[in-house]
Amino acid sequence: MIRLIALTPAGKQLAERLQAEWPEANHFEVRVDYKPKPFAEFVQTAFKNADWLVFICATGIVMRTLAPVLQDKYQDPPVLVLDEEGKFVIPLLSGHEGGANEWGAHVARSLGAQLVMTTAKPYLNPIYTLGMGCERNCPLEFLESLMLDALAQKGLTPKQIHSLNSIDIKADETNLIALAAKYQWKFNTYSAQELAPMESFLSTKSDYIFNTVGVYGVAESAALLAAQEIMDDEPELVLAKIKNAKATCALARGFSG
Repeated sequence: MIRLIALTPAGKQLAERLQAEWPEANHFEVRVDYKPKPFAEFVQTAFKNADWLVFICATGIVMRTLAPVLQDKYQDPPVLVLDEEGKFVIPLLSGHEGGANEWGAHVARSLGAQLVMTTAKPYLNPIYTLGMGCERNCPLEFLESLMLDALAQKGLTPKQIHSLNSIDIKADETNLIALAAKYQWKFNTYSAQELAPMESFLSTKSDYIFNTVGVYGVAESAALLAAQEIMDDEPELVLAKIKNAKATCALARGFSG
């Protein structure tokens, strides 16, 4: 769930404007919470429930309220802070790992606001790549549903994906080709030798996959290599491999600035 938390009438008006622009955003329910009471208990519960939070209030209030429930950047949900006029968007928590930086950039664009980045590297222009592996003749519905689940987990839309990528033995996989065509993505495939240097970036390594195709993970390796080729820089795994009965999927990214 995305919660838009406002403490003033002007903030409530901005929250309702954002809510109208995000109807069921990427499978998330979007809710406006105006002056919730008791405030600290409400906010801390929402945070522990992993709700994505947008606060339209002073940054200090947010930090003092959330401080007792903070864990780490890998577990905490993304948190944004906006001023009530909608002029500034601050990714406050989980900016990098949790996705608040790119989410904040999206919110800033939708409002015509200024994104205020406080992390060490300005992740203003992320480029996302999708990696997939599958059984031979995998039905399109297995591929598409898994892909949409992956994107929803990171708050992304298909339009934000640069390319669909796999191993070269899947170059003729009918429904990988069909999936790329449906969403107007470039479809790239790579040899096991080309994918091998991505091994150090993988979240897990499968000996079974290695013995079958020559790499320790198809989806993650392909996504990572595509991201590296786009930026000619070290890639980053955004979503570790997820799978269903017939396919695997992972997301990587590089940055243009």
